[in-house]
Amino acid sequence: MEVMHIGLVALLCAMTAVIANMSAAVFHDGIRPMLPQVADGNMTRRDAGSTAFGLSIGFVVSVGISFTLSTGLLNPWLLFLPTDVLGVMIGSRVLAGLAGGLWGILVVTSLSAVNTVLTGLPIDALGALAELGTPVMSAFALFPLLAIFYQFGWRAGVAAAVVVIIFRLLVIKYTAIYPEPVQIFIGMVMLVASAIRKDLSDRKNGMAPPDMSGMHSLFDERKRRIVKNLPFLAVTGALIAAVANVGIFAGSEVSIYSLAEVYNQTDPIAYDAAMKRVALSEFMRGLAFLPLIATTALTTGIYGVVGMSFVFVAGYLAPSIPIAAALGAVIICVEVFLLRRISGFLEQFPSIRNSSDNIRNSMNTLMEFALLIGGILAVMKMGSTTGFTIFAILYYFNEVMGRPVLKIAVPVVAAILTGFILNILYVLGLFAI
Repeated sequence: MEVMHIGLVALLCAMTAVIANMSAAVFHDGIRPMLPQVADGNMTRRDAGSTAFGLSIGFVVSVGISFTLSTGLLNPWLLFLPTDVLGVMIGSRVLAGLAGGLWGILVVTSLSAVNTVLTGLPIDALGALAELGTPVMSAFALFPLLAIFYQFGWRAGVAAAVVVIIFRLLVIKYTAIYPEPVQIFIGMVMLVASAIRKDLSDRKNGMAPPDMSGMHSLFDERKRRIVKNLPFLAVTGALIAAVANVGIFAGSEVSIYSLAEVYNQTDPIAYDAAMKRVALSEFMRGLAFLPLIATTALTTGIYGVVGMSFVFVAGYLAPSIPIAAALGAVIICVEVFLLRRISGFLEQFPSIRNSSDNIRNSMNTLMEFALLIGGILAVMKMGSTTGFTIFAILYYFNEVMGRPVLKIAVPVVAAILTGFILNILYVLGLFAI
């Protein structure tokens, strides 16, 4: 099984490096606007690779490595940002693929060694890090509500909050299902309804949506470029869904900690219910990022490595690897062919397009909050108030230094470092378990 995992990840990383080399798709949105210049010869690969490295290294170290160390699961920041850099920088498609494959092998084979080191420490830092994910799902379920506050003001937010709380209490009292998926659904319905109502009201008052007809010819040209690369994109989607299906890969910050808990489930019924809840959260995240991904793809002609991220949902829920792979390929193809329709819909309802920005901000805010609480729970389990003291010092050191570690990742990094520091203090005889 381990050999199969290594092979799948190596193929996936090789493929993502190849499509980055082709200027067909990358993971980092900030790199996409550069690639048409590289393809047209207006920018050297050396310059593009240097820029891509600068844009990506912070995410690789602070998010990619720390999330994997704390959960044992691979993630896109760790796998795909380096293959973006390799694909953009290396001139040969074959060499880019080989370099990407080697990166995938290196990451997978080093995980077991890292886990062995962490589990062998006197103070079980790895076990305590599981607490990082405890508040994530409950916090994430609030993102539609926070987005309503952001976009439509406190009155609409308070009204939505009352409705969400009532539904949550009713679900808990009268059903056995998790309340979070219901919260997300009710919140999203209220958010979309509020956006459509605002746009319809604006039209009645003579405020028409902005005219985008002048961009349509550009959008059509960019879509044709994406369609030309569709076979490569579909293979990549199939590999992503397959790797997500084998239980070693999480698609986003929303699912990674919840998945780590799901894979520890021993009851099949509880496992199935929890996995569906994670898949729903990932699906909702995909909807939130859909306008950004569709618009950027049509503007640049460069697609995202993970598409609109619905391939993750297929990987989580599919009953086998072949079915997951087939679904992943189909999903990417459907997404590409629907790009223009999605863009046309968003042109008619600008408030829905604007809500996507508020949703992403809400997700980031809530994930930062949840991981901060989870980090506190983890270090308290490691070393009680001494652990908390070290954690707080590290957290605020990052703040006063201008946040060299991203805010969403600093609780994870601080919790990992706290575990190492506590073990050093234990060895020196300055801290007792």
